[in-house]
Amino acid sequence: MANTETALKEATTIDGAIGAALVDYTSGMALGTIGGGKELDLNVAAAGNTDVVRAKVRAMEMLGLDDEIEDILITLGKHYHLIRLLKGRGTNGLFLYLALDKSRANLAMARHQLKKIETELDV
Repeated sequence: MANTETALKEATTIDGAIGAALVDYTSGMALGTIGGGKELDLNVAAAGNTDVVRAKVRAMEMLGLDDEIEDILITLGKHYHLIRLLKGRGTNGLFLYLALDKSRANLAMARHQLKKIETELDV
């Protein structure tokens, strides 16, 4: 089992990774971040993407959808932003956030690797 720091370091090995964060979407706080820098403030991204997750959860409730969110993809001109809601023991209300450089990333592989990181994460 990987801890938060190890999981985030592994996320930055994904081709095209700019930065990653583990986020508590009940509070909007990043529990851990790696990367980002001038190009991307991960604490601001954590708070902003918390609103995205909350909005999608509300929409699903209003629609009466009996399902779970695996991940949310936001495609920008130069980036992919992946939000992966965690489902393991003790991870309720948490998501992994990964920002990727679109020109260097393989989206399918990034999703696959992020799912693998989720299964190994022990919070």
